[in-house]
Amino acid sequence: MSLRVDRTTAFAVLSGLLLALAFPRPDLAELAWVALVPLLLVMEKRPFRSGFTAGVAFFATVLYWLNIVMTTYGGLHPVLSMVAYLLLVLYLALFFGAATWAASRLHEKLGYPLVLTMPVLWVALEFLRSFLFTGFPWASLGYALQSRLVLIQSADLFGVYGLSFLLILSNVVLAEGIRWLRRSRGVPGVAALVFALLFGGNIVYGLWRLDPAQDERERRMQVSLIQGNIDQGVKWDPAYQEETVRIYRDLSLHAHQGENPDLIIWPEAATPFYFQDPNPLSQQVRQVAQETNTYLLFGSPAYEVVNRQYQYLNSAFLLSPAGEVLGRSDKVHLVPFGEYVPLKRFLPFVDKLVVGIGDFSPGTVSPLPLDGANLGILVCYEAIFPGLARDFVRQGSDLLINITNDAWFGRSSAPYQHLAMSRFRAVENRIWLARAANTGISAYVTPTGRVLEATPLFESAAVTAQVGLGAAESLYRRIGDTVPTIFLGISVFWLARTGRRMGAGEA
Repeated sequence: MSLRVDRTTAFAVLSGLLLALAFPRPDLAELAWVALVPLLLVMEKRPFRSGFTAGVAFFATVLYWLNIVMTTYGGLHPVLSMVAYLLLVLYLALFFGAATWAASRLHEKLGYPLVLTMPVLWVALEFLRSFLFTGFPWASLGYALQSRLVLIQSADLFGVYGLSFLLILSNVVLAEGIRWLRRSRGVPGVAALVFALLFGGNIVYGLWRLDPAQDERERRMQVSLIQGNIDQGVKWDPAYQEETVRIYRDLSLHAHQGENPDLIIWPEAATPFYFQDPNPLSQQVRQVAQETNTYLLFGSPAYEVVNRQYQYLNSAFLLSPAGEVLGRSDKVHLVPFGEYVPLKRFLPFVDKLVVGIGDFSPGTVSPLPLDGANLGILVCYEAIFPGLARDFVRQGSDLLINITNDAWFGRSSAPYQHLAMSRFRAVENRIWLARAANTGISAYVTPTGRVLEATPLFESAAVTAQVGLGAAESLYRRIGDTVPTIFLGISVFWLARTGRRMGAGEA
């Protein structure tokens, strides 16, 4: 029996795997500049299939950890977990296939060169993926550069999509150059010059932005991050709740005695009970703020009664040094099938896939005031949505705080990928970001994207650093995702033209 794989499929798979290696981990970022060249060289014959195949190889590799989440911690049967994982991978791969198909069609019907269409289409489809069906912008191409500080400074201009544009342009220019060498086809000269100017400009801008004088902050705050390292298997066990509070109390007292912070931050759902209800455990949490004489921010489930119906919320509470509740911020962007079931009325059987996880309701963007400053709270994977962080900063946040529980991911690459995307929120808005994670990685991110005091995975920790308050000027904060929105409109216009051209030809 022959298991021969044709050249087109092999090159497409190779591109997907090379691109996956550019992301954490192993974080071989330079591969992102060339990874898609094999795909671009063979996509002419079967454009959609080749792009889709590359997408399957990429997302299946980058998101392998989803099976850990769904089986180990979600209690899902391995077969159902694999089905759900593959369905998501196939859905995400459609965006790769759509990009290669559309670029090929525009070249065939209108004669548009790949160096023009592919970067625009790619960014447009990445942007579409960020909000379609609630959105899942995980592993957008630009995130591959997360550890290359000079290169990512331009995220404060056009967000992560500007870097995606630059990376895909690099791949297309290289592919067109190879075609030109083989057949004297293509126009690599002009495209290469454009890329060189953009790349060089990005380097110059990055070096200027990394100048320490660009990051001066008059107001500062001493902030401690507490990493409790509470095992996911016992986190919601009522018998372990008191021990959980004790762990966070001890770590907080340790941080207070050594560093005397202004603010102590616990992770998402650090109190695995309803803090708002009067009970001994809630009182113990209040006492931590009193004992340390420090503001305390922590994650906790919450609820409201609206029209005699309970609405559950994934929230963060802020306590004063006297233990009084100063405010609550509720998670805005919920995890589908994790925190709620989309179209639940039409999918009653899906309840079985989320046993033990109630349906949460979304909150609103509302920074928490603290002693003359405002805190913008991003809960869990909200940090992967650029627009949400931007909304918090536009509403006056002086510090972004990401509280999360990445214990679900185990010892996989997911915590590193999650942190990588969080870095961009700081750069895009030129603001400090403090990140407290139950099992890691907790860290501080400077407005230039530098990661400080990163903690190891699955270890208890308490780290303290002085962070700057306030956001510096940022073009991205002013215009948001205007450029990818324009690209999406251009893409629709181009494809509509191919349809009209076909209709005219048939007439």
